[in-house]
Amino acid sequence: MVAQQFAVDVTLDPDTAHPDLILSDDGKQVYDSDVKKKLPDNPERFNYTVSVLGKQGFIKGKFYFEVQVKGKTAWSLGVAKESIKRKGEITLSPKKRFWTMRLRNGDEHVVNDSPTVRLSPKSPPEKIGVFVDYEEGLVFFYDVDTADLLYSFTGCSFTEKLYPYFSPCLNDKGKNSAPLIISPVNLRD
Repeated sequence: MVAQQFAVDVTLDPDTAHPDLILSDDGKQVYDSDVKKKLPDNPERFNYTVSVLGKQGFIKGKFYFEVQVKGKTAWSLGVAKESIKRKGEITLSPKKRFWTMRLRNGDEHVVNDSPTVRLSPKSPPEKIGVFVDYEEGLVFFYDVDTADLLYSFTGCSFTEKLYPYFSPCLNDKGKNSAPLIISPVNLRD
């Protein structure tokens, strides 16, 4: 996949993490604990939706990152503009400055476009690749193992910093306890 040559190192930003989320020490893994920690409710922090942003923001060029979703029954990931709403309930859609894909109920892959788009991948992806071309206004989602393009947002207008967006979703009494893992990108020929 050509997109992989634009791989960037992404780590999770603890200052944006919902208080239920547990981040690994290296900032590469996140899961929902179902237990709210006492954290300062700073303006950057999500306080309702169990979400976290990447520390690295991008204002130009192309970038790509991969996230392992194996073993999860629900998740959301993609990119979001810096100016997104972080307090209260949020809607993941381009109109609300989010370009995301999600899994619900273990097998419903959906892209949060307007309107939402149901995807039918050949097999459930275990690792999702996210590619952004800032100037061209593109956001692509790939199944890393098959190199299949799952969905492309085109004609996006980016005028501010974009951040990788992650939601491991609720723990669901242990059914969805696996972490989202930001994976190192293996460059293939």
